[in-house]
Amino acid sequence: MKALVLEKAHELRLRDVDLPLDMGPRDVKIRMHTVGVCGSDVHYYQHGGIGPYVVDEPMILGHEASGVVAEVGAEVTHLKPGDRVCMEPGIPRMDSRATLEGIYNLDPAVRFWATPPIHGCLTPFVVHPAAFTFRLPDNVSFGEGAIVEPLAIGLQAAKKAALKPGDVAVVIGAGTIGAMTALAALAGGAARVILADLVPEKLALFADNPAVTTVDVRNTKLADTVKALTDGWGANVVFEASGSARAFDDIFELLCPGGCLVMVGIPAAKVAFDIVAIQAKEARIESVFRYANIFPRALALIASGQVDVKPFISRTFAFEDGIKAFEEAAAGRATDVKIQIEFAEPVTSS
Repeated sequence: MKALVLEKAHELRLRDVDLPLDMGPRDVKIRMHTVGVCGSDVHYYQHGGIGPYVVDEPMILGHEASGVVAEVGAEVTHLKPGDRVCMEPGIPRMDSRATLEGIYNLDPAVRFWATPPIHGCLTPFVVHPAAFTFRLPDNVSFGEGAIVEPLAIGLQAAKKAALKPGDVAVVIGAGTIGAMTALAALAGGAARVILADLVPEKLALFADNPAVTTVDVRNTKLADTVKALTDGWGANVVFEASGSARAFDDIFELLCPGGCLVMVGIPAAKVAFDIVAIQAKEARIESVFRYANIFPRALALIASGQVDVKPFISRTFAFEDGIKAFEEAAAGRATDVKIQIEFAEPVTSS
């Protein structure tokens, strides 16, 4: 069985692998259809590691995925062969304290696709726990199913923010995660999202959304726009989704008194905080690490039409051209938000 394998930094190969596909009674075997290229995948490709996670051995990439159920375990009752599905890529220990307390994303033993040493899903078949496999509504495409994973991060952020109807939210960064966070903030009740980036092509994807005000920070100070749109009060919530350390300079200037900062992006190094600025506004600070119990909500929002992720799927490459897909993603073209890889044989439900 072929797979897209990261041998080491800057070296990708499409080659045969011997990947076990043994199924347990609560597992499903899935024939892959679409896999998104995530920023973390690209980082592993370019640098061979992220923080403590280092690619010491060849690793199959990919964790944003959809496909078709090919086989179900003996105890699986909510799925059947032919079902179109998407998969939550993090598998916790089901008896861990974090899981039992409802925060399974924080289980130290979680096994997450394409995080060393765990293989990802850029291979024709995978075996996955049925509990973390979700049937796609009939009107949700495979491409939309594969973008549920980053949308789930945005929804986790909106949940942590405890948004209220009518809130004003700022989202810093309009890449995939920032875009999904903006959509999630609107779905969570925000009346206005102020979306900031320095790439106009990414901001342009929100040009037709009357609830989103875009700010090109190359020529406009974000704080000035926030003050103008809130009569000087500040935003109720600020989502930092760029991962840039510079974004934290005067970030609390954007918040209203009692507002909330949600840290979504992951900076490459430690970031200094202005503690006095936090205290002066009694700002609340929340953080996001992946998601928990979010995938069904994400699917419901897409199926309802309230969240439209289709404009953010930029380009699709065939599995056989997977190396090219990664080269293009690594090039960081301004017009690309989400690049996806599609397996050669189209799969439909039976």
